[in-house]
Amino acid sequence: MNDKIFYERLTSDNAALAMIDHQTGLLVNCRDMDAALMKTNIIALCKMAKVLGLPSVVTASAPGGPNGPLMSEITEILGGKAIERQGEINAWDAPEFREAIEKTGRKKIIMAGIVTDVCLMFPAISAVAEGYDVYAVIDASGTWNKTVQEAAMHRMTQAGIKVSTWASVLAEIMVDWRSPKGMELGQILGEHLSYGWVNASFFASNSK
Repeated sequence: MNDKIFYERLTSDNAALAMIDHQTGLLVNCRDMDAALMKTNIIALCKMAKVLGLPSVVTASAPGGPNGPLMSEITEILGGKAIERQGEINAWDAPEFREAIEKTGRKKIIMAGIVTDVCLMFPAISAVAEGYDVYAVIDASGTWNKTVQEAAMHRMTQAGIKVSTWASVLAEIMVDWRSPKGMELGQILGEHLSYGWVNASFFASNSK
């Protein structure tokens, strides 16, 4: 085991974001978590990347077909255009996607995808095989049911992928509430988690 890769923290200087196949035709089939919760998690992850200035790569699988178009909020937040694959199931097999990841110059890749057991798991395993350190954001991904999600998590963990959540990734990069981006990142936590109640009570008690 490469201890440095295993223990080295995520930072805004060593990480990039990959959002894979968050398409409307696939989203409606996800039953492993509440649909509204999954959507807010996806948006929160994208907001985090924007605040931190992380390089981002977005891709969609044949968006003109039954998988449907990409969730519009993703490109609205991150900017740029999605890489539209025409046939590759594993995004890593698409040269344009792989080259876009390489161009970020980052070796730590924060990944989320729909569905978890295909669109996230396959490129995550492929990236690890090529020396990348992958963080699979499980709560900004979705799949058919909890059994499928758990099977995908086991296989990814066996391959050396770090299964995580969007809030955990955010906190790891933020490091300290006093950091330059602390307030902005805290606002994202407040908007997309029940942590917003903590914020509300704090500001209410300090406004008296």
